[in-house]
Amino acid sequence: MSQPIPFADTNFKLAVVQELMYNQNLLPRFDLREYAAAQGFTYDERSFGAVPEALAYFEALEVPAELAGEITEIYMDGGNEIYLEIAPGWDGEDGLFDVDEFADVRHFPNLKSMTLLYTGNQEALEALRARGIEADWL
Repeated sequence: MSQPIPFADTNFKLAVVQELMYNQNLLPRFDLREYAAAQGFTYDERSFGAVPEALAYFEALEVPAELAGEITEIYMDGGNEIYLEIAPGWDGEDGLFDVDEFADVRHFPNLKSMTLLYTGNQEALEALRARGIEADWL
């Protein structure tokens, strides 16, 4: 197994894991209910915030570098499974999963398209476009 991808931004990592885990089934699926039962913790299903144990799981999850080439598109949407597994009651109305740092795009040579949760960071959008990535807000 190759080295894990060293992510600079956790929320960028979550967007990548959404694609690899839930869209392409290349990583074992995480299910919060099953994980909570197995780990012996409870959580509020209506909470808008992140369940600390779920967020910690994804922060610790290693994404093998050999999967980087599988990422051609990132589509961030408030309804993505990964966000609802981390924050089951999240409504997408705050910046909980906003990407602040885009240096991680360097790990994904085949990334051609990104649809981002709106942050208003026009500079980041232009920087992605300058790298040849078709980028826009959701």
